Amino acid sequence: MLSTIEKVLFLKTVDLFSRLPGQDLAQIAGIAHEISYRKGEELIREGEVGDALFLLVAGEVSVHCGPQEISKLGERQAVGEMAILDNEPRSASVTAVSPVHCLKVEREDFQELMGEKPEIAHGIILVLTQRLREADRKIHPDAPLLRISGTARSD
Repeated sequence: MLSTIEKVLFLKTVDLFSRLPGQDLAQIAGIAHEISYRKGEELIREGEVGDALFLLVAGEVSVHCGPQEISKLGERQAVGEMAILDNEPRSASVTAVSPVHCLKVEREDFQELMGEKPEIAHGIILVLTQRLREADRKIHPDAPLLRISGTARSD
């Protein structure tokens, strides 16, 4: 079992939470529950309504739509992060390819925390927006970048 301090230190290494101050991470650590999966177990099933985010402490998972693998994720990565913001069906399945130990954050608990501390939501939105831009660049690598005030933008 991880102590609250160990959870906070871990959360600081996860991209999704890396910009948040320690006091906010401590609150997230307080609602994060440890859970383990055996190799071959499904963490997330495509089409089901998502209700939690998983932060991989140890192990590796496959993100896939049916038999088509989209990516593999490992330690210090998050999966299911859209589920903490909306109530939509999962867009892919996630299966453990090795024994997995993770922290699970329930949407209801996280939304309550975001209501109390909007800066947590802001930090999450910034990271998700960055991920969307990176994915867009992969899909459209030849799209021109717009320069606005000295920064490159792809919209």
